[in-house]
Amino acid sequence: MPRTPWIVGVSGASGTPYAAAVLRALLAAGESVDLVVSRASRLTLLDETGISFRDAHWQADLREWLSRGADGKPDTFSVDIDAVRHWSAGDLAAGPSSGSYPTKGMLIVPASTASVAGVALGLSKDLLQRAASVTLKEGRKLVVAVRESPLNGQTLRHLVTLDDAGATVVPASPAFYAGATHIQDLVDFVAGRVLDAAGVPHGLYRRWQGELGGGARRDG
Repeated sequence: MPRTPWIVGVSGASGTPYAAAVLRALLAAGESVDLVVSRASRLTLLDETGISFRDAHWQADLREWLSRGADGKPDTFSVDIDAVRHWSAGDLAAGPSSGSYPTKGMLIVPASTASVAGVALGLSKDLLQRAASVTLKEGRKLVVAVRESPLNGQTLRHLVTLDDAGATVVPASPAFYAGATHIQDLVDFVAGRVLDAAGVPHGLYRRWQGELGGGARRDG
């Protein structure tokens, strides 16, 4: 069968652990991934993890990134990245830049206000924005996990524009009813909601069952 990946775009907003959790879950679900890491996100990744994401060494850098937990501890996860294809953010001739390139859709996680504005306005200044515009024009699923605070009126209008265009906006806002006891639990909740919006099965968080007290921490 032809390879039909999910595009994952990582923008420069804080929240690289969210992207790592989404990538791990997609791969665990047997999905193929086309990865686009923006220039700004490489600075954020370096700041949040100490990892330099380099085009020439992307496989080694990605393995190191995805192996880390949200607390920064290395070798927390074991991940097979054979199903990942990386595209440079500056490569506007890449596969995802064309609507004839088959994909299941795109997830932007985390999504900065700059990337939100670029997609809403159709700027296509880099491959992340171009791939998102193509995803919308082809009627494919686009999930935008915005992670900025506070949100001003201009950004809110851009988010409404994306919603009107068919995108799903998922704020990177963790909930606590799932009984989180670790930072990874909070990260996985947001990643799980992104995957819910995309229709990808996962087991990242405990779902609400309609029973009060289910998320309370219990000892013994």
